[in-house]
Amino acid sequence: MNKKKTYIGIAIIVLIFGIVVIPKIIDRVMRGEVVKNDRLNVAELDTVDDSNAELSYININGKDRKVPHFEFVNQNGDTITEDSYKGKVFLVEFFFTRCPTICIPMNKNLVLIQDEFKDDANFGIASFSIDPEYDQPQILKEYADQYGVTDPDWNLMTGEREKIYELANVGFNLLAQENPEIDGNFQHSGLFALVDQNGFIRSRKDDFGNPLIYYRGFIPQGTPKTDGEETSQIDILIEDIHKLLNKNKKE
Repeated sequence: MNKKKTYIGIAIIVLIFGIVVIPKIIDRVMRGEVVKNDRLNVAELDTVDDSNAELSYININGKDRKVPHFEFVNQNGDTITEDSYKGKVFLVEFFFTRCPTICIPMNKNLVLIQDEFKDDANFGIASFSIDPEYDQPQILKEYADQYGVTDPDWNLMTGEREKIYELANVGFNLLAQENPEIDGNFQHSGLFALVDQNGFIRSRKDDFGNPLIYYRGFIPQGTPKTDGEETSQIDILIEDIHKLLNKNKKE
């Protein structure tokens, strides 16, 4: 008799589960909510956590990564080092003036960011040429004038090739190399690095709690576009620059 009651109880529970719970699961599946937190769901690369959250430090081998030492010459013939940005929030990119592809939207986006912070002396940009033999100061100056570079703390730099490539590939872990098989003969990352006023590389986290590390400076060819998508990561970056600058003012 006890067994019979047990079976009846189990049957009632199963029936309730089938009537109440299963339709809800089916409804969530139809709306895509069940896989919302799946790491394989990468349809929206620009999805990130609350913009008010603390920006992450980029930890490598147990240490927060800082901008390594560099010493190059800018478009005005001045020597620039990492100390030139001491106390400033700044962006880092690698580019070259003869680039026929991603450098064009990257630097147009940087001009937008420059204009956003034109009244803030604590913001700057560091652009390193990966074609330093051609990109001498005069060439960089002409390029800066062409794109509308007006920020005195936006330095377009040239120098020894080996040191620039070491800074890119080792210092920032951002690809920079010669590649005669592509347009322009050079290949490089289309990402921007955000550096705080103490020289640490910072970023916000994605929905899974992982640092973005770098910010996309352009839309890759072939990526489906929607309204506002091309500037979404730039908007995110602008928010995070404001966050660092405002924190600096409070301190």
